[in-house]
Formats: sequence, structure tokens, C-alpha cells
Amino acid sequence: MKQFYLTREHEIFRTSLRKFLQKEAVPYYEEWEANRIVPREFWLKLGNEGFLCPYIDEEYGGLNTDFGYSVIIIEELEKVGSSLVGVSLHNDIVVPYIDAYGKDQQKKEWLPKCISGEYITAIAMTEPGAGSDLANIKTTAIKQGDHYIVNGEKTFITNGIHSDLVIIAVKTDTSIQPAYKGISLLVVEKDTIGFSRGKKLNKVGLHSQDTAELIFQDAKVPVKNLLGEEGKGFYYLMDKLQQERLVVALEALVSSEEMVKVTTEYVKNRKAFGKSIGQFQNTQFKLVELATEIEIGRTFIERLIMEHMEGKDIVKQVSMAKWWITDLGKKVASECLQLHGGYGYMEEYEIARRFRDIQVMSIYAGTNEIMKTIIAKNMGLN
Repeated sequence: MKQFYLTREHEIFRTSLRKFLQKEAVPYYEEWEANRIVPREFWLKLGNEGFLCPYIDEEYGGLNTDFGYSVIIIEELEKVGSSLVGVSLHNDIVVPYIDAYGKDQQKKEWLPKCISGEYITAIAMTEPGAGSDLANIKTTAIKQGDHYIVNGEKTFITNGIHSDLVIIAVKTDTSIQPAYKGISLLVVEKDTIGFSRGKKLNKVGLHSQDTAELIFQDAKVPVKNLLGEEGKGFYYLMDKLQQERLVVALEALVSSEEMVKVTTEYVKNRKAFGKSIGQFQNTQFKLVELATEIEIGRTFIERLIMEHMEGKDIVKQVSMAKWWITDLGKKVASECLQLHGGYGYMEEYEIARRFRDIQVMSIYAGTNEIMKTIIAKNMGLN
């Protein structure tokens, strides 16, 4: 369907990105999956071509573009494979915190390298004992002179192995009530004393996306690396989660579109009982039903993107999109794998990878159960 917020310039940008990915990502993607890592060289190539954080102001090396360019990057990366989610996280989830809340000196120091691909970013909220319950994180940052001394662990951190800058949610005040008022955001640089990476986590899917544990043992983080104001971290996180969840919903939608596309081609060519299985009524009905639900999801997403670009508060609607479309994605994956028959269970078929990768989208950026509690609150049901 037509994306009304996109201009001719946007489409020229899409064509350029698509050509780049066909050359620099598609031929190597399965190798990256086998090696369980996307090489840093790919990030540098993305940066060199202007595909990292294009919305950043020209003063810091960006292109000062609108969110439509981010939408294009998210869509085209997802078409290649879900393990490229780390790029979208860097572009549209982590770096926006620096752009929005960073002091001018922080921006001058970090943003140009985030745009070039020299710096890869991550955000660390989740802990071994705190996921959705963010107010109860245990990682502390105690100010001592011109440093914070940070202690704690973070887990399930996207870009955890490659990251050069990690925004971490910490407790700078452990006594204040309610507890969320004691949360602050610090930017931890890769060579920080006391900061180390745990093991790269072995996941069900997203194999080439580097997910890791991060460990802070008396880590010395300069006070100048405080992002925004002390005690405002929870508010900053809540402010940016609308875009994060919109990104995840869009990724799940594109993955669903791709799964129906590859399955439609498969059933046209797969023969059984003397004809293609695409000619069987059951196959047709299944794909028609999925295609219809995906089209409904696409219509909803397009509306939300336009409203987000207009600066509207659409937390309730984005929460609806995030849970419904990621759940739809799991349904699409299951049905499409079934239509592939035994071949769907073979790793050489794309549907097997998509089936594995889609599962986590209903978990990260806030579980779908949390999405429903947010919607209920916005409906006045609490």
C-alpha cells in the first residue's frame, strides 16, 4: 500500500539502500548466522553510505532527515533478516537518547562516531532479576568525586558484544520512594575500568545478532557521562518507549509480509497429488486469511507512523500494535511453516529461520502482557 509520508527522495534513498544490502548483506547473511555475529565492517559500510542515524542534525554529521527514512531502513533490513535488528536498535532506539538528552559536548563527542559506524551502541535495562519491573532494578551508581561507582549486572543486551557505548539504567538513589524516581541513565564507554562483558548468549533465534551479559564491578563512570538529569532516567525511558515499540511492531509486520511472500512462491511450485499445493482450497484459504490480517496490520502501522511523525501521544495505540502484530507474526510463522511441510523444518529454508526469529518480538521492548496492562490503564480500567 502507498506510504503517504514518503516522497520521491525517500524512494531514491530506499533504492540506494536496497542495492547496498543486495551487495553487502544478502550474500553473507547465512555466513553471519553460522558465525553468530554480524561483522563490524558491515557497520562501517552502513555508516559510510549514510544509513546510520540519518535524522541527526548536520552539525554532528547527520542528514537531518525525518522518521520516514528510519522506516525505510527498518523495512529493508528486516527483509534481509531479523538478526539485523541491532542496527535498528542503534539507529532508532539508543542514539535518540543521546540526541534528545545529551549535553552539547556529549553529542559532539559521540554522535559523529555513531553515524560513521565507528561506535555501536546498546541500551541496558534488563537484569537477571528485573525485566518488565524496571523500577526494581538493582544496579547502583554511587557518586564519588567526579565518578560514579557502578555495581550490578545486565542481561539480554542487544549489541552487547560489539557495543562501544552502553546506556545503562542505574539506581543513583536507593532510598527514595517511589523507587522509579531514583533511576538515572549513564553512558558507559567500552574501556571503562570495572566494566566487562559476560558470555555471548546462545539464543533460539536471531543467531547473528550479538546478545550478551554486561557486568559492572566497581566500574568507574565519569559524572560527565550522566545522560540528562539525575533521577529522571525512568521518565526518559518512558518517553522513548513509544518509538521503540513502534519499531518492533514494524519489524514484525515486515517479517510477516516476507513469510507470506516466500510461502506463496513455495506453494505455487510444490507439487502433490498431481498439482501445485497452492491450488488446494485449504492452502488458498490459509494464505488469504494471513494476507488479510497482515494488510489490516499494515494499515494500522501506517497510520501510527504518520501520527508519530506529527508528534502525537499514541502510547495506547502503539501498545496495541506491538502486541497484536507480534502475536500475528507468530501465527503467520506457524501457518507458513506448516504449509511448507517437512521442508519448513529444514534450516536451508528461510521460513525455518523466520519461525525462530519472530518468537522474541512478543517479549522484548516490553512483553505483550505488559502491553495489555498499558492499554487497560489508558482505557481507565485500573
